[in-house]
Amino acid sequence: MKVLITGRGGMLARAVNSELTARNHSPTWMANPEADITVPAAIRTVANHLEPDWVFNLAAMTRVDDCESNPAQAYTVNGTGAKIVAEAARAVGACVLQVSTDYVFPGDASRPYREDDPTGPLSIYGKSKLMGELAVREAAPDRHVIVRTAWLYGAGGTNFVDTILRKARAGEPLKVVDDQRGAPTWTVDLAKALVRLMEVDARGTFHCTSRGDCTWFDLAGAAIEMAGAKTKLERTDTESLARPAPRPRYSVLDCGKFERIAGMTMPDWRDALKRYLAGGA
Repeated sequence: MKVLITGRGGMLARAVNSELTARNHSPTWMANPEADITVPAAIRTVANHLEPDWVFNLAAMTRVDDCESNPAQAYTVNGTGAKIVAEAARAVGACVLQVSTDYVFPGDASRPYREDDPTGPLSIYGKSKLMGELAVREAAPDRHVIVRTAWLYGAGGTNFVDTILRKARAGEPLKVVDDQRGAPTWTVDLAKALVRLMEVDARGTFHCTSRGDCTWFDLAGAAIEMAGAKTKLERTDTESLARPAPRPRYSVLDCGKFERIAGMTMPDWRDALKRYLAGGA
């Protein structure tokens, strides 16, 4: 398959490019990570030249607090940009795969969120990503896949696991929130899942994360322990951090639909973390 990837340079785009290559597909990256998808002529020119079978839109503004401070940019990249990509894909007969987020939900559930549960994002980031979902469904109603995922970490970009370990190895005492619950997901595992959805010619909306769930405090403690680092780790709560953007307290996703359609099961988050750290993180 010929696949056009937006979001060059990002953690997930790198992992997807490697997985596509390993699976004998033909990936092509856009030149820039974000700017191109907000300019219709740019993505159309590349799509018309390449004539891809699929377009993976992995370009996004993902820094949650930055989105809160710059809502216009967030809506342009995550919302309007997703629409532009989907329209360009439709124009050349390609399917579009859009990556979305657990932040489209309000975080007040008592069980993992399913694809058809009501959304209700709390932050500009979540609202802008939901805008992107709606735009993709409208622009390419019969030729789209939307994958909501969560708590990504991996090589090639700033992420929670690397930040925690850098501070731990420097001997910095750490306070980490213990009242937000989700499913940490390694980009390498998610990349395999996205490519698998393409290969089975899936359509629609899916949830895909590692199995299991934990708090950020749990994840920090597991990473420090697995890496053999030593530092003081304390629990704190969301209010104490006073971050600009609100976070969902519970954003665990039900991945049963993905498992049925893709015919694969994502690994437990602890197993994924162990494999990531074994690679030298």
